[in-house]
Amino acid sequence: MFKKRPPPEEERRVRANDREYNEKFQYASNCIMTSKYNVITFLPVNLFEQFQEVANTYFLFLLILQLIPQISSLSWFTTIVPLVLVLSITAVKDATDDYFRHKSDNQVNNRQSQVVIHGSLQKEKWMNVRVGDVIKLENNQFVAADLLLLSSSEPHSLCYIETAELDGETNMKVRQSLSVTAELGDPNNLASFNGEVVCEPPNNKLDRFCGLLYWRETKYPLSNQNMLLRGCVLRNTEYCYGLVIFAGPDTKLMQNSGRTKFKRTSIDRLMNTLVLWIFCFLVCMGVILAVGNAVWEVEVGSRFHSFLAWDLPVDNFLFSAFLSFWSYVIILNTVVPISLYVSVEVIRLGHSYFINWDRQMYCPQCNTAAEARTTTLNEELGQVEYIFSDKTGTLTQNIMSFNKCSISGRAYGEVIDPMAGQPKRLDFSSFNPLADPDFCFYDNSLLESVKLGDPHSHEFFRLLSLCHTVMSEEKKEGELVYKAQSPDEGALVTAARNFGFMFRSRTPGTVTVTELGRPVTYTLLAILDFNNIRKRMSVIVRNPEGRIRLYCKGADTLLFERLHPCNHHLMNVTTDHLNEYAGDGLRTLVLAYRDLSEEQWEEWAENHRQADMSTDCRDDRLAATYEHIEQDMMLLGATAIEDKLQEGVPETIAILSLANIKIWVLTGDKQETAVNIGYSCKMLTDDMTEVFIISGYTVQRVREELRRARERMMDIRGGAEDTGGGRDLPSGGEKQQQCPPPPAPPSSTTLDSISGEFALVINGHSLAHALEADMEGEFVWTACACRAVICCRVTPLQKAQVVELIKKHKKAVTLAIGDGANDVSMIKTAHIGVGISGQEGIQAVLASDYSFSQFRFLQRLLLVHGRWSYLRMCRFLCYFFYKNFAFTMVHFWFGFFCGFSAQTVYDQYFITLYNIVYTSLPVLAMGIFDQDVPEQRSLEYPKLYEPGQLNLLFNKREFFICIAQGIYTSVVLFCVPYAIFSQATQGTGEPLADYQTFAVTTATALVIVVSVQIALDTGYWTVINHFFVWGSLCIFFSIMVAMHSQTLFSIFPQQFHFIGSAQCTLVQPLVWLTITLATVICILPVLAFRFLKLDLKPQLSDTVRYTQLVRQKKRKPAGRCMGGVRGGAVGVAEGRLGARGGSRRSGYAFAHQEGFGELITSGKNMRLSSLALANFASRHSSSWIDTLRKKKHSTTHPPQSASGESSPAPSYVSGSAPPLSNSSSLLGGSQDTPPEDGTRTPPVTLPQMAPGPHINTAPASVQVLSAGILTPTSVRSAGGDSSSGWTLSLGAVQEALIGWRGVAARISGTSSPGLPPNPRKQTTQCEMERQTDGT
Repeated sequence: MFKKRPPPEEERRVRANDREYNEKFQYASNCIMTSKYNVITFLPVNLFEQFQEVANTYFLFLLILQLIPQISSLSWFTTIVPLVLVLSITAVKDATDDYFRHKSDNQVNNRQSQVVIHGSLQKEKWMNVRVGDVIKLENNQFVAADLLLLSSSEPHSLCYIETAELDGETNMKVRQSLSVTAELGDPNNLASFNGEVVCEPPNNKLDRFCGLLYWRETKYPLSNQNMLLRGCVLRNTEYCYGLVIFAGPDTKLMQNSGRTKFKRTSIDRLMNTLVLWIFCFLVCMGVILAVGNAVWEVEVGSRFHSFLAWDLPVDNFLFSAFLSFWSYVIILNTVVPISLYVSVEVIRLGHSYFINWDRQMYCPQCNTAAEARTTTLNEELGQVEYIFSDKTGTLTQNIMSFNKCSISGRAYGEVIDPMAGQPKRLDFSSFNPLADPDFCFYDNSLLESVKLGDPHSHEFFRLLSLCHTVMSEEKKEGELVYKAQSPDEGALVTAARNFGFMFRSRTPGTVTVTELGRPVTYTLLAILDFNNIRKRMSVIVRNPEGRIRLYCKGADTLLFERLHPCNHHLMNVTTDHLNEYAGDGLRTLVLAYRDLSEEQWEEWAENHRQADMSTDCRDDRLAATYEHIEQDMMLLGATAIEDKLQEGVPETIAILSLANIKIWVLTGDKQETAVNIGYSCKMLTDDMTEVFIISGYTVQRVREELRRARERMMDIRGGAEDTGGGRDLPSGGEKQQQCPPPPAPPSSTTLDSISGEFALVINGHSLAHALEADMEGEFVWTACACRAVICCRVTPLQKAQVVELIKKHKKAVTLAIGDGANDVSMIKTAHIGVGISGQEGIQAVLASDYSFSQFRFLQRLLLVHGRWSYLRMCRFLCYFFYKNFAFTMVHFWFGFFCGFSAQTVYDQYFITLYNIVYTSLPVLAMGIFDQDVPEQRSLEYPKLYEPGQLNLLFNKREFFICIAQGIYTSVVLFCVPYAIFSQATQGTGEPLADYQTFAVTTATALVIVVSVQIALDTGYWTVINHFFVWGSLCIFFSIMVAMHSQTLFSIFPQQFHFIGSAQCTLVQPLVWLTITLATVICILPVLAFRFLKLDLKPQLSDTVRYTQLVRQKKRKPAGRCMGGVRGGAVGVAEGRLGARGGSRRSGYAFAHQEGFGELITSGKNMRLSSLALANFASRHSSSWIDTLRKKKHSTTHPPQSASGESSPAPSYVSGSAPPLSNSSSLLGGSQDTPPEDGTRTPPVTLPQMAPGPHINTAPASVQVLSAGILTPTSVRSAGGDSSSGWTLSLGAVQEALIGWRGVAARISGTSSPGLPPNPRKQTTQCEMERQTDGT
């Protein structure tokens, strides 16, 4: 633990099989540690972290003061017991969390590995592997450390790995050893290997490695293609051997993980500030009372010195005032009691259990429930403004399915038969016994076309079965498993297999296909592989008849340019089909072929051979030969592949956007892949104002593109430019105009107020420049003005840097969500980290604060649990500070009447038990169970989430209001009994006023007042709330009577001085009159203020509660169809976004990368057992867009657009009337109305209320909608006096709800909201639907 850290490395030297040589460099071992503590450091480090809480330090200081008898009027145990309790509870919780981290670390560190030692393989734990060891890996094993591949069981020492834990990509990658080490396949040879590697020091760059191998007096260059990184999984390779280069914390996986950070909520930070303020206030009160003590001693106390001398060591009035100051500091310290922090931890623990127990966040498919892995961040879940999400495995399932296709101008896959209902899945087993049973297709016409021998359909699927780099493994007859470079290729080859063209096997020179049951072997002449520039792939094959044909598939924008002119008409038809597919968010690909003569082939083959052998500009020469042969092709058709989203992703993103949460996607995938997913999950839509593409390779270019994006936003905002036309920024190759030096960027406030929906897409190389110190401000200002941001090709560290950037500049609460090890750094950096327990291991879950199995659960975590946790914590804190100021400040006023002697008003047992027993349980019940609206309403009204983002429920203003109310209550509690008792007498004529009677009366009034106050503050009553509130009152009276009893006094005469006080005091009618009067005076202003606020300026939650009450009391049969949306939406076909043009269509070709073509043709990868492709099956939910389309509007509204395009709610300029979003159509009906058949949702109609003499009636037909977006301005009374009460304010609310339908209009395709209609002429929705049905 105390070992000196080695100096930073400039280069790393590793000698194989020589531990003694390598140990002198003090390289890290392979043991990893993600925990924060160990047995030795736990106590000091944990106490250090806990005493960072100002309150804990404050209470420790008070404890020291209480140990001084001259100034302490309270026993020391009243502070030390709660302090130790708080520290212990927190320590146990932290130790438990860290225990699970240790358990996970031990599980990884104790994995077994085979190490070559003295010519034999010996088993070693991972933690005992050292740099320079040669280890053996077997198929499906995790790579133990960063290894230099030496040899493998495959031909030419190839091996195949999955890197999902590193970059989130599940497709296979190939690594190959140096040819000089490939022969070292035997442990004896490997034991004698003594090569030395000189390479770069440890770093976090996953895609780069630079080094040299010195062996046998020769040096060999090393690259990333020779490395196996920790976290990868060996696939389809029997075994391989590797040399450990980096171990443990030096591996690239751990370098990208980031450090475990101590996370605090914004409320915790605010409480630290408030505690400092309270301490200053406490000091001020102590000074005032100390000065009063000094004056009193001079003016009054001096008269008693002759017979009542000062206690030693007091010898003058100044020293008396000094001691009085510290005595009052101790007495008044209960303004911030230690029980506050105990209660906070208990409440947070309860909220965590609610998350763990939530059955609606349980996934039965994977048997995984939601888990709150920390208990300190629950209320922060209610304040999130930015979500940073991974793509692969988080938003998507990374499962591709062949969905639709276009063959020779005819579209297949679109099955629409209103009479037949849900289309039936095709059964391929009778037609093709070798078909994949998991393949789903619904259009029988395509299968019939194949059966009837349509030559175009046959050629279409023949191309799909030949033009690829997929490798197959046939475990037994007919049981084929495909392993593809990308899931897209696997989906296309599987589709061809099911339609009768099954790829069986390949050799370096042949491809064997079973065509409609007949095996056919094609001679593979050449593979023209994918790369990022070509965006297409071709193969040249010779069929058994000797005919040579080139098959090509790729992006439409590139293939259309290379077609023969005779394809013009077919190209136009196919383009229309592509636009339809792109509107559905599908990934498209165009297929074409060309017949070649022997002379053409031989000429091209010779040119290709010469280009391949060239030493200079080899890639350019090969590209030129590819370009030459891929011309004058004949168009076959196009494919459409669906990249399956996780269930509920579009709905979740839409609802979170309505809650004013901005979602950024940070992915290691390619740009087109990410953009297509953005459209699929509705982050990007076609009616967005602009989508900006930032792709510059230099700082100047990135700065220019960001500046132009900002200018475009400002122009649109000011109406200076037309918003039509293209969406993308001009490419770098366009002619640039001479521009003046860029102006200073506008303020973030200006950009945040921009009206319009923008999106930003930025590449990894551009992001690297944007994250530089002088550029980060411009990037943040531009990106935060956009509704959606997608960052592509980012490294794990860049993900963390983006999150840190927003934390730094926006001061907003951030949440990061991911499922792979490449997301760990981002998860640790964000305020809240969420791990998806998916198919990419558990690294993200182990590093997270919360975990569950589906992205869709995020809306419930934030909008229900997060919002409730924030609401409960804020109400708890407001009440807690109120009740303690009301309790403590009575001592302050009493000080002016007791000679500033630091005498307490109450007996010390009441002071001890007030926060522990009398008032602790009711406030705990409120903090754990309270809610303002039901959970369904929280989801239906996303705008309810905004108060947490704006931190409205507990801030410095609310704090001062609470303490002002507490001070007012303390004045009443002291002055009313004092004024009444000063002249009061008992029934016997004896004076009623004495110290003990006053103390009992004040204490009783205090407990009753705070109990009534919490009854008013509680918005959701449970049996536990009733039991705790009224039970605490009973406990108070029981304990008080017992404390003042003769029995306890006879046993402990020095401890219980108030003998008989309660019994004598509480039998006096005047005492109960005094208590009642004090209670009324304390509570009446609170009630008046709340009624006025509810009447004049109700919040959205007030309106929601009222409409909920109306539903429950005045429900009519028509209202029972409110839940029909969900039932009617089942099985509805996916809605189209509308045509998207150009490059966004061909996401497959743009997203693909260079494949296995060179390896296949070289024969290096040939083996008996080829790669395996896992079969996936799942379908995401029906589109919520179709449900929204079925929502009819009143006939007074302008006609809606029929385009079917959709857009989430826009942001509204301040001052405009906020429209209502019927977001219930996203989720189905309300929880208190059962679902009915159909999709219509007639509104509930409020009956006309009986008018009274001072009450204005609401409109006769007031529409109560099930969801909406409101701000307080929407529900302000339109006129009339305050006596109109709820009826008037709700009438104005309903008028606003009926009149403005902006969001619904935007969702259904209307470009602008209609004018607010006259509510007196408004036709109800049910009546309109009946009229429509009649028509």
